Amino acid sequence: MLRNYYINKGFMVSNTAWRVYRLATCASLGMCVILVALKIAGGVPQGFLTVVKVLLFAGAMGTALAFVAMEYFLFGFDKSSAIKKAFWFCVMIKVPILGPALYCFLVYSRSEVVKGGLPRRANSASA
Repeated sequence: MLRNYYINKGFMVSNTAWRVYRLATCASLGMCVILVALKIAGGVPQGFLTVVKVLLFAGAMGTALAFVAMEYFLFGFDKSSAIKKAFWFCVMIKVPILGPALYCFLVYSRSEVVKGGLPRRANSASA
C-alpha cells in the first residue's frame, strides 16, 4: 500500500520531536490539573483570570499537538498488534486530555522505533 507521510520518520523519532511531544503532554496534564482545581475551587478569582486563561490556552495547544502527533505515530510508525492499536485509539478518542499523554509516556517513549532513532548520549563521567 502506498502511503504519503507528511512528517518523515526521521523527525518523528528525533530528540527534538521527543522533547516537544513530552512538553506537549505535560502541558496537557497541567491543563487537566487546572481544570480539576477550578472545579474544586468553584471558579477563578478575578486577579488570576488572565493567568488561568493563558495556562488553559497553552494546555489546549499541548493537548492538540499531543493528540495529532500520537495518532500519527500510532497509525504510521507503531509496530504493535492491531488489538493494541485499537485499544490506544479508543483511549485517545474517549479521553482526549489524558489518552495522548498516557500513550506518549507508556508507548511512544518506550517504542523500539523511537529508541532506535534517538542517538545515544555520551556519559560525561565515562569520558
